[in-house]
Amino acid sequence: MKKTVAALTTLFLLPVCAGLAFAVQDSPKATMTGWVMDAKCGAKMANEKGAACAKRCVERGEAVVFVDDKDQSVLKVSNQDALKSHAGEHVTVSGSVDSGSLHVDNVSAAK
Repeated sequence: MKKTVAALTTLFLLPVCAGLAFAVQDSPKATMTGWVMDAKCGAKMANEKGAACAKRCVERGEAVVFVDDKDQSVLKVSNQDALKSHAGEHVTVSGSVDSGSLHVDNVSAAK
């Protein structure tokens, strides 16, 4: 009986999990507004007060991340040089997201 319940549960959950995997797929192209921060501080300092700290940390070699304004999600940046000079700035970026990593195509000051 336990094996039957386990098998039926697996049969019902498999399509649900597959559907969630497709729903969570990354977008091919995206435009987002947020903060360019260092990986150490991430979302907890993603504001004007954390700007100077982010600049210092990036200058000292810390990796750059992008913190989305919508949900405070932190994205790794695959092409670091695209955002290094914008550390601590509030920007709008366009690019693609793949496996939680942002590839920046264009960056401009946020309005």
